[in-house]
Amino acid sequence: MLIGEAPGRDEDLQGKPFVGRAGQLLDKMLAAIGLDEKAVHITNVVYWRPPGNRTPTPEEVQVCQPFLERQIELVRPDVLLFLGGAAAKQLLGVADGIMRLRGKWRSYSCGGREIRALATLHPAYLLRTPAAKRQAWQDLLMVQEGLAQQ
Repeated sequence: MLIGEAPGRDEDLQGKPFVGRAGQLLDKMLAAIGLDEKAVHITNVVYWRPPGNRTPTPEEVQVCQPFLERQIELVRPDVLLFLGGAAAKQLLGVADGIMRLRGKWRSYSCGGREIRALATLHPAYLLRTPAAKRQAWQDLLMVQEGLAQQ
């Protein structure tokens, strides 16, 4: 299960997460480790596009939190992949930046289960900073290995 921050313009128009340029890159990233949209569940910490595409407020995130937790319970993922710092910070309850969070397995408690969780760089960031793709690739290989161990 992949979790981002909030829908962007394209996602808001189509009512589906990660369909814009960042989503197209995400599709390629997943394909590189043998996954596609049918094999993963993709959602966001906030379910609507904040006005002006701003960062969601803590109140908006808090309103959506119970719904996201229930969604995780229902999906019962083997692995959670947090796309970007906003999702990782919110779900892990930490203040560290994405560069400190990424690349390390964590545990996420939900519905009486402990789920392996990993933070990685957001695909939109990778579009702006192509040199960071190497780090994201390392994270994806960890996910591939983690799923193979299931």
